[in-house]
Amino acid sequence: MSEKVTLKSIAREVGLSPAMVSLVLNGRPVRVTEENRRRILEVARREHYIPNQIARSLVTQRSKTLGLIVPNIESRFFSSLARNLELRCRKRGYALFITNSDDNATNDSELVGLLANRGVDGLFVISSGGRDAQNLTANLSQLTIPFVMVDRTIDDLVCDKVYFNNKLGGYRATQYLLDHGHTRIACMVNTKSATGARRLAGYKQALAEKNIEPDSNLVLDTDYYIPDAYLAAQKLVRLNATAVFAGSDNIALGLLRYLYEHGLHVPQDYSVVGYDNSAADALFEPALTSIEQNVEELAEAALNLLFSKITDDTQNEDSRCTHKIVLEPQLIVKNSVCRIDG
Repeated sequence: MSEKVTLKSIAREVGLSPAMVSLVLNGRPVRVTEENRRRILEVARREHYIPNQIARSLVTQRSKTLGLIVPNIESRFFSSLARNLELRCRKRGYALFITNSDDNATNDSELVGLLANRGVDGLFVISSGGRDAQNLTANLSQLTIPFVMVDRTIDDLVCDKVYFNNKLGGYRATQYLLDHGHTRIACMVNTKSATGARRLAGYKQALAEKNIEPDSNLVLDTDYYIPDAYLAAQKLVRLNATAVFAGSDNIALGLLRYLYEHGLHVPQDYSVVGYDNSAADALFEPALTSIEQNVEELAEAALNLLFSKITDDTQNEDSRCTHKIVLEPQLIVKNSVCRIDG
């Protein structure tokens, strides 16, 4: 077996100290002639030197790793977001640790500590969305590494945030159903989450603009999981509704499963608009009209914001400012809504 190439073996060949070789290979400032720099790089390339990232981090004070906390990795939206972030991190030479909180605020706090103690250079945090987030707020406030809250944010926490306008999304979904003649519109939404509450507010605003008094019986509270939405959908048949705004595509999938199992059809019996534009087309016909949150746009905005804070120049004024980027969701029209006569 050939000898492993190390900083020491490269240093022996070029006749310089391992410390100087390390500084050159890590791109750090060092007083060395251009000829010696060239020799070090040439030997490293020829011998296929692979740097030890742990040793390198001691020199650069950078681990070249980032952390991501997601509430539900089984969600098509969050898994797609995680994939997009991981690919973009890798292109920049960073590894991404992906963790799952199971929509639990306590897990959010524990995972922040776990990833920070692993020495990540920064964090992407998607909170569980529950209202009991005091510990998470406290932990994030004490972090010494940069972080960005993505998609699900905490209103009271002053930090960098990137998210879609959820109220606008709920408004556009409901407005589309109203424009097709529906007035008895049910809303299946997770009212316990901040994002769900904002989508519900958009639903109510659209109704109010048509002088329709919101009916609390038409609001069916459900978690962001297919089995929970399936159970919530059992109440729908007693509400005399003609349409449903589902606050996520997972919620829509639970609804559709219940309807089809009970001989009801979309859009003939119920018109449906989902949220995320991520899952239903692969499993159900007709294709689901949905509010799209562009995952690539969200991932790129979050990544650029975090990397703007990962800088050697800690005195940079931009690194001390917080930014809030609000993206605009779009309605993607497909085949799950039909027009009815007033």
